[in-house]
Amino acid sequence: MPMLHASAKLGEALKARRNALGLSQVQVCDLAGVGPAFLYALEHGKPTVRMDKVLTVLGVLGLGLELGESEEVLAVRPDLRGERP
Repeated sequence: MPMLHASAKLGEALKARRNALGLSQVQVCDLAGVGPAFLYALEHGKPTVRMDKVLTVLGVLGLGLELGESEEVLAVRPDLRGERP
């Protein structure tokens, strides 16, 4: 999977999770201590974002990063994409 696609996939999953939690972008920014431009870029798949800020946003959304062998660079569970299993 090209990196741009992986970044877009991550952004879509984070936006779906934020919406599922009923949080606005402003609320997530306040809780994570990031600016609105950063969160917008992250949710829209910008491939060059700061990892420390990404991890902080993940924590605010109750998500974690798990590494393991995979055929995909980024795999997102259907329930975290806003889909039903």
